[in-house]
Amino acid sequence: MNILITGAAGFVGKNLSLALQCIRDGRDRRFPDLQIGSLYLYDIDSPVELLEQGCREADFVFNLAGVNRPKNPEAFMQGNFGFASQLLNTLKKYGNTCPVMLSSSIQATLIGRYANGEYGKSKKAGEELFFQYGRETGAKVLIYRFPNLFGKWCRPNYNSAVATFCHNYAHDLPITVSDPKVELELLYIDDLVREMIDALRGKEHRCEFDGVNTVLTENGRYCAAPVTHRATLGEIVALLEDFKNQPKSLMMPSIPKGSLASKLYATYLSYLPKEKAAFPLKMNQDARGSFTELLRTENCGQFSVNISRPGVTKGQHFHHSKWEFFIVVSGRGLIQQRKIGTEEVLEFEVSGEEIRAVHMLPGYTHNIINLSETENLVTVMWANECFDPEKPDTFFEVV
Repeated sequence: MNILITGAAGFVGKNLSLALQCIRDGRDRRFPDLQIGSLYLYDIDSPVELLEQGCREADFVFNLAGVNRPKNPEAFMQGNFGFASQLLNTLKKYGNTCPVMLSSSIQATLIGRYANGEYGKSKKAGEELFFQYGRETGAKVLIYRFPNLFGKWCRPNYNSAVATFCHNYAHDLPITVSDPKVELELLYIDDLVREMIDALRGKEHRCEFDGVNTVLTENGRYCAAPVTHRATLGEIVALLEDFKNQPKSLMMPSIPKGSLASKLYATYLSYLPKEKAAFPLKMNQDARGSFTELLRTENCGQFSVNISRPGVTKGQHFHHSKWEFFIVVSGRGLIQQRKIGTEEVLEFEVSGEEIRAVHMLPGYTHNIINLSETENLVTVMWANECFDPEKPDTFFEVV
């Protein structure tokens, strides 16, 4: 399948192009039914010959080209409706009736705050042009009205509040929120790209619109990505505050798989400058070695790394309810555990050459001994709860 992408250098175009290249080159094997041939990546600076070739040979066209922030309002119609006309006329020129997708906008509903926007009017005109093209040629037309898009490579200070917020937080710049209660419908770039791939496979999701609300329906006139998120500006900013503070607090907020928080965190990280891509951790050091907290979580405890110098014994304490994993990743050691009130001692020889996890059992006093005379013993530790100095649940007792 040969594919033409217009607006290929833009936010959506770059992400879609990369995804299709991975499928074409065999790096993404999730879609064995999709065989990618030539990719014609056309943008405003490309030679017109590339558009001609793409329109002649494409088996599918993604029209992502458009104007978002022109210097004068008249350029909306020229850049959106005008280029759409050029594209469709070129397809007609070569008698190519392959499926063609149009990236429109929710602003094309021309409802409420979008009622008089020149951008929305130009997008609406482009939609009608595409529908007319479909009626005239019989070509399959897929029109997507995108809500607020976000994700890696989205341009800040342009037309995405989320991109601007992520960029500014990552660079310690101020943000402005006029009304934190304003709610946005958000579409993450990976969810959009997945829908674009489904469209290539003839599995697009159809919809109609109830005002500005998308209503998925099997025979809808429009198309839509089925996964979007709704959040207020205040909620988005609160999450970004947590993300920004994580290197200091070590607290990783709840980011369930597929959640807005997980997608927003990935977006935020993509804007970090080099000096923030790495950050120091506090090492608690003494003659025995060091202990360093790595990560805290809201609901799943904390992670740490312990380094014991040769011959050193650490631990010698028990917990009433807390439990832990000790995972030796370098060196050779011995873990001992004794049930309180008994003389029975459980012993586990551990080594970085055969990594395994050992439970520290509640009600058992335990230690870890570095058996080497020359090498440090490095142990990754997980506790089911974060350490609370007010309720430590850690009590000294020699094994």
